[in-house]
Amino acid sequence: MSEKNSLLEAFKRTNFQVAGNGKRNVQVMKDLLSEVDGALESDIYGKGAVIEDFQAKMAAFLGKETAVFFPSGTMAQQIALRIWCDEKGLKKVAYHPLCHLEIHEEDGLKELHHIEPILLADKNRVIELEDVVNINEKIACLLLELPQREIGGQLPSYDTLLSISSYCRKKGIKLHLDGARLFEILPYYQKTAAEVCALFDSVYVSFYKGIGGIAGAILAGDKDFTEKSKVWKRRHGGDLISLYPYIISSDYYFNQRIPKMEQYYNDAKELAAFYNQCNSVETKPMVPVSNMFHAHFNVAKEQLEPILIEIYNETGVGLTSYLRETGETSCYFEVSIGDQYEKVPKDTLRKVFDLLNEKIISMK
Repeated sequence: MSEKNSLLEAFKRTNFQVAGNGKRNVQVMKDLLSEVDGALESDIYGKGAVIEDFQAKMAAFLGKETAVFFPSGTMAQQIALRIWCDEKGLKKVAYHPLCHLEIHEEDGLKELHHIEPILLADKNRVIELEDVVNINEKIACLLLELPQREIGGQLPSYDTLLSISSYCRKKGIKLHLDGARLFEILPYYQKTAAEVCALFDSVYVSFYKGIGGIAGAILAGDKDFTEKSKVWKRRHGGDLISLYPYIISSDYYFNQRIPKMEQYYNDAKELAAFYNQCNSVETKPMVPVSNMFHAHFNVAKEQLEPILIEIYNETGVGLTSYLRETGETSCYFEVSIGDQYEKVPKDTLRKVFDLLNEKIISMK
C-alpha cells in the first residue's frame, strides 16, 4: 500500500463514515430506478414530460418564473453571467476571490466568454455590503455564493443579503446566486428557497451535493433569461439528446433529502462541537451555518495521518479520506453531513474523539 493512499484505503475499510450520503456507485442509480415506471419516456433535446415537469417543479420551489436543467453547474453559471453581460453591454462581473469560476474552471469564463472578473473582499471572509458599494468600476453582475464553500461554508447575515440585493437593484446591477448548496443553508436562515431566491435575478442550484443525485443543475430566472440560457446551453454542447438519468436521480433524491436538511444542519453543529473539544483542532465556522464546515488541525499532515489510520482501525469509524496541508504544521479537511452521520453509534463516535484528543496530546 502506498503512503499516498494509506489514509484513503483505511477510510474505505471502516464500517461507518461520518460525512456524506454514502458511496457514489451504481447502487445510487439502482435504488432510484426500482421505483421508476419502465415505460417513462426519455426527454429529447430538452423536450418531454420528464424534463419539463421537473423544471416546472424547481421553478416553483425556487419562486422563479421558469427553470432550465443543465448537465453541470459550471456550464449553467458561465451562461448566466454571459447573458447578464450581453444585456448590459459590459463584460465585467464581480465575485469572491475563491469563487468556483475563479479557481476550479480553468478560466472558462475568461477564455470562452472574455468576461473580466472583479474580485471582492478578502479571501478569508464573505462579501459584505461595503465591498459592493466600494467597487470602483461598472459591472454587469454580482455573483454571491451561499454558503462560501472554500472558507468552510460561511454565510453573510440575511440583513446583509437584503442590503446587497437592494443596492444592486438601485444601481442596475444583476445579482446571481451560486446556490450549489442553497438547500443546505435554509435551516440557518429560517427562510424558504423562494424567499432567498427573490433577492436574486438568477439562481443556480446543484443536485449532486447535499441532494446526492448523479449530476445536474438548475438555472432559474424569468422567461426571457431562461430562453436565452437554452440557446447558450445548445452552444455549449449541453443540450444532450437525453438527460433523463440525471433528472430522475435529481428528483428522486430531492424528494428524499430536502426534508432532512434541518437534521443535517443540526448534526453538523453536533459534530463540530466534538472536533472543537479536541486539542489543536478548530472548525471553521466554529458553529456551522449549514451542513458543512472545515476541520483545521495545528498538526502536520504527516503526523495526523497515522493517528487517523489508527483510530479508523480501532473504532471502524472514518472521519475523512484525505488531508490538505495549510502549512508545515497544519492541515484541514472538509466535512459535509448527510445520511451517513445518523448511522454512527454515538458511544463509538465519542470514543473516536476521545482517542483523537489523547493521541494529539501524547504526540506533543
